[in-house]
Amino acid sequence: MKACFIGLGYIGLPTAIIAAESGIKVVGVDVNTKVVEKVNKAELHIVEPGLDLLLKKVVGSGGLTAKSAPETADAFFIVVPTPFKGDHEPDVSYVESATRSVIPVLKPGDLFVIESTSPVGTTEAMAEVIFAERPELKGRIHIAYCPERVLPGNIIYELVNNDRVIGGLDEASIERAKSFYGRFVKGELFATNSRTAEMCKLTENSSRDVQIAFANELSLICDKAGINVWELIRLANRHPRVNILRPGAGVGGHCIAVDPYFIVSAYPEQAKIISQARETNNYKSEWCAEKVINAILRFELDHGRKPAVALMGLAFKPDIDDLRESPAMHIAEAVADAATGADLLIVEPNIKSHPRFELSDAAEAFEAADIVVMLTAHTPFKGLDAGRGDKLILDFCGVFQNR
Repeated sequence: MKACFIGLGYIGLPTAIIAAESGIKVVGVDVNTKVVEKVNKAELHIVEPGLDLLLKKVVGSGGLTAKSAPETADAFFIVVPTPFKGDHEPDVSYVESATRSVIPVLKPGDLFVIESTSPVGTTEAMAEVIFAERPELKGRIHIAYCPERVLPGNIIYELVNNDRVIGGLDEASIERAKSFYGRFVKGELFATNSRTAEMCKLTENSSRDVQIAFANELSLICDKAGINVWELIRLANRHPRVNILRPGAGVGGHCIAVDPYFIVSAYPEQAKIISQARETNNYKSEWCAEKVINAILRFELDHGRKPAVALMGLAFKPDIDDLRESPAMHIAEAVADAATGADLLIVEPNIKSHPRFELSDAAEAFEAADIVVMLTAHTPFKGLDAGRGDKLILDFCGVFQNR
């Protein structure tokens, strides 16, 4: 069995590695030549615990090689981003471009799978793209939509152990896709059609977004009411049928912060709660930025000088390097734009450099700061001394709340 993965990003690369470790011969394809070079040197371009060792293993054994163009294989997997266009409308041009790139090397009997987050109907549309150029393949290849369910920071475990939805265009496609994923997935494989599988992926992340929006809305209410939101949630969650999530600085990443828009764009009259949740979570980062800016202004009035401000974390969630759609990044940029003259100490331990900000060491920034703003709950931050009275600490993500 030989598989070709188009896209070696935060999902494509780990999946290619896990597939290669299971004994599948894998060719990974990426349009970024630097990514191809790094993978072939067994060097990671993303941060994911434990993945570096697996990459060295599969590259060293010849199980995984990276290239700039697809080649003949038995199975093809589209794992590329689905960005926005216009007013948060899904742009499937990357998926279509990746699909077109494999059309010349497809042959009868091959499996073609889309893993990229996609609006409902994308798999059927890509099938039509394939058959328009290769009509002789109609009814002779297997096509499915099979999304991942993983949490960055725990991807290796979850790719293997989580249940997976297999959405085929027909029964033969479902069985072929189940046969492939069954080589390394220990979780249960649930069969359905492609449209339901596409909506399932969007539904899962929209559900999470709505739940987070409730927690973030509570944090806004508690701030007005003078109530500790962290204590409130701990107490409320003692109810046997209540499970409120933790609030944060907003919602980021390329799943929860993106997928709900795919539903809202297609069904605006029906998706009222989903739409409002997106607005609430987007507003939370604006609210946090305003809190920081006001704290800086108050410090100037009280002390007659500009403060040193440590902004702790840029990634969208703890212990990763992914800044996509990150509310922490949005807050840092908003503060930098508004607080001219303040000494901003930007901390992100999981990246080496940033195009706009000069990065600082966490301990040094914390020590030097008059105002400390916790934006991402990275593990190293939890060892900092939150009890010091010489600093104003704005803990938007609960780093110091469970001590």
